[in-house]
Amino acid sequence: MDLPAPLRSAIVGGQVELTAAGSWTAAHAAQLELLVDAAVREFSTAHSMLIDIVGIRELDTFGAYLLERLARSASERGREVRWAGVPDRYRGLLEEIRQVNRRQPASREKRNTFLSAIERLGQRAIELGDDLVGLIAMFGAIGQAAVRALAHPRTFRFTSAVHQLDRVGWQAVPIVVLITFLIGAIIAQQGIFHFRKFGADDYVVDLVGILVLREIGVLLVAIMVAGRSGSSYTAELGSMKMREEIDALRTMGLDPVEVLILPRVLALVLAMPVLTFLGSMAALYGGGLVAWLYGGMSPEIFIARLKEAISIDHFKVGMIKAPFMAFVIGAVACSEGLKVKGSAESLGLQTTTSVVKSIFLVIVLDGMFAIFFASIGL
Repeated sequence: MDLPAPLRSAIVGGQVELTAAGSWTAAHAAQLELLVDAAVREFSTAHSMLIDIVGIRELDTFGAYLLERLARSASERGREVRWAGVPDRYRGLLEEIRQVNRRQPASREKRNTFLSAIERLGQRAIELGDDLVGLIAMFGAIGQAAVRALAHPRTFRFTSAVHQLDRVGWQAVPIVVLITFLIGAIIAQQGIFHFRKFGADDYVVDLVGILVLREIGVLLVAIMVAGRSGSSYTAELGSMKMREEIDALRTMGLDPVEVLILPRVLALVLAMPVLTFLGSMAALYGGGLVAWLYGGMSPEIFIARLKEAISIDHFKVGMIKAPFMAFVIGAVACSEGLKVKGSAESLGLQTTTSVVKSIFLVIVLDGMFAIFFASIGL
């Protein structure tokens, strides 16, 4: 192995003359570091420096960096630096190293906290507007695809719709029934516990019946569907987007909305009322069971009281909401799936965003329906 020759230095007429020779490579890093550190100490007594590297036999990026560091150290102390004997084969490497880290880091201005908050608020408002425009565009695209499917029924992917209906409908029944049963039981238990203080145990039937049929039943099912099926839609479409399968469909002259999105949204719209009905019945059953075992109310009395407390209008209110919520969940999930970029991080981010937006919009939609039905006396 060639050892690096000493970095010879001499002071001639107030100028430090450095002569480098031998092998300036990473293999000799320890020795070269010591030579450069020793040479830096010569700057104090000289007004300029000459670096002669004609004797260097081997030079790599590490060696070029050390020579450049030596030159910059002299320049920072106000010394003039000149080079001599630079072989042509090393000229390009030295020029590249010379350009590294030349820019000073930009000083960060101290910004006004209030103005920064206003700026962030404006950015969030713009993002919200873009999301709203994208969601409306998705509504329109789904509507156009549905009209084309009605005009040309043979183009509709019936097999895909049935498959999606099985996934988001039939396979979701167990978890929906279980959760709604437990929620109904909890509402009944809490109602009995508190109403008993006033001797109004019977009113727990009114509480469970009206609350489940009008609000809690459909809202719980919608939230579960958003977390289960909506996230699935976003992940599936996002994976297809990452693998460029959606671009391939467009290249083949097929509309991704008609092929991929319409069957999924339609399956969700058809499945949601059925899941809402089953969930509401499970919640009522759970409430009746707790009223019997915990409140001492027989099933016959519970059912009789339930008939008096609720009407068909309460049932219709909950069922009318279901398809609209399903449509919003499906559109949001598919829209977010199409926004996925080419990374797994983007897929996870859009899936999370899909669930959060779906739940938020479902709750907002439920509030709007509540105001509407109250205004028409339903």
